[in-house]
Amino acid sequence: MFSDTHFHFKMMTDERGIDGVQVLTTMAQRDCFFGLDIGTRAGDLAGRRLAVEKCINAMTDSQLAQKARSFMYFTAGIWPDIDSIKDRQNQLKLLRDSVTPDVIAIGECGLDHHWNPSGADGRTESDFDEQIYRGERELFEAHIELARELGLPVIVHSRDAYQDTLDCIKNIGYDNGIIHCYSYGIEEARTFLDRGWYIALGGGITYTKKSKLEQMEALIRYIPDDRLLTETDAPYLAPVPFRGQSNTPVLVEHVFNYIAQVRSISIEALNQTVDQNIARLFKI
Repeated sequence: MFSDTHFHFKMMTDERGIDGVQVLTTMAQRDCFFGLDIGTRAGDLAGRRLAVEKCINAMTDSQLAQKARSFMYFTAGIWPDIDSIKDRQNQLKLLRDSVTPDVIAIGECGLDHHWNPSGADGRTESDFDEQIYRGERELFEAHIELARELGLPVIVHSRDAYQDTLDCIKNIGYDNGIIHCYSYGIEEARTFLDRGWYIALGGGITYTKKSKLEQMEALIRYIPDDRLLTETDAPYLAPVPFRGQSNTPVLVEHVFNYIAQVRSISIEALNQTVDQNIARLFKI
């Protein structure tokens, strides 16, 4: 149970001091159906796969290790950082060359117009002159084109960039994938849903501001059963009561608990719904 559609395992094990062996062991003990390790750099697939395999090989219970190996899947994609946008032609070639047959989705890719100079990437609005703005869109659209060519879903990152995200999707005309860590309202959700996209909710929904709580709960209830997914975006966005700490897929249960409470359904029913959606979207 408690499938996780979006986390960065290599980042967890390499940078956050988190015990990846214990994370995978706990997921296997809970009979996790699905764990998706997300790519954010053009050449990171081999390293992420190796990080997961090392942890699986270090598990002391062979049955749990086999279970972990069976539920782990990988994507390949480029997060739109400034350097990747500037070097997008080379990065896209590296990405294309790195995609192996076992990759089940393209991404994380998309648009980010959240200006946070104190954040990890130091992103500011002044960084986005016309050339970078257009380059970011070009990088995103190239991902969608690649996904269409390969017949794979797209994992879309969209932050403070709803209209541009929609425009890029419309430009390519390929509607297959997830709007991950969804951060818009019901009207925007309706547009994505009508085009066939899935909506993934993460830990951020558990600490919505009181002034926006009613809208958040309305959104959670609005998403149709057959388009709802859950995620952690580990090592970020740890849900309450772990907000501010490093996130892991183990904590996705708190996202499930919150969604189930708002939608007035059982955890078991929500697990079944999410697992069915995962199986349909990723064809597993």
